[in-house]
Amino acid sequence: MLKAAILASGNGTNAQRFFDMAADGTLDIDIRLVLCNRPGAGVLERAKKAGVPSLCLDHKTFPSREAFDQAMIRAIREAGADTIVLAGYMRLLTNAFLQAFPGRIINIHPALLPSFPGLDGVGDAAAYGVKITGCTVHFVDEITDHGEVIIQAAMPHAAGEPVEDLRMRIHAAEHRIYPQALQWLSEGRISRKGREVFLAPGNKPLAPQPEGMLIWPPLEEGF
Repeated sequence: MLKAAILASGNGTNAQRFFDMAADGTLDIDIRLVLCNRPGAGVLERAKKAGVPSLCLDHKTFPSREAFDQAMIRAIREAGADTIVLAGYMRLLTNAFLQAFPGRIINIHPALLPSFPGLDGVGDAAAYGVKITGCTVHFVDEITDHGEVIIQAAMPHAAGEPVEDLRMRIHAAEHRIYPQALQWLSEGRISRKGREVFLAPGNKPLAPQPEGMLIWPPLEEGF
């Protein structure tokens, strides 16, 4: 079972999905800590209601990015977490943080990486006029939105579709593929060679592909 620390900066809808799936036994994750850098962020109230330990460290009160990340490292280690799950965390991580949890930091990005990295993958993809977009769960390395891909969901984008409508569709896909990726990690089925990520076979039936979407590797039942 993953001993996870969730890092979030905002409302925390992905974190809520993890809370709910952990509570009903669908997701094998032990959420040791929700760590937030913005006082008053919605994710803190969500964690409180779910009975999940949480901590807010206001990055503005620290003298440097390095000092802030060192405080996060201490808090995460004290909580006993071994896997870092970024869920709408809106700050770059320092090399010291990456080195503290090598190969154990996971993120989701609302575009099909390597296309459209950065703060607004949905808006950038829509502005470019792509016909297919989606979201990506990936490992985190020292380059923004660059780490190895674990799972992606692709969907069509029609010309003229409002960006907020597209954002909502992609967000719904995130809620399916991110927990699935964490479950695979929990089961020890993920391995890497170079930039390739391999998924060992499991014993769960595959779920049907969602209508209007392609997810690869395919989701398993329950996700």
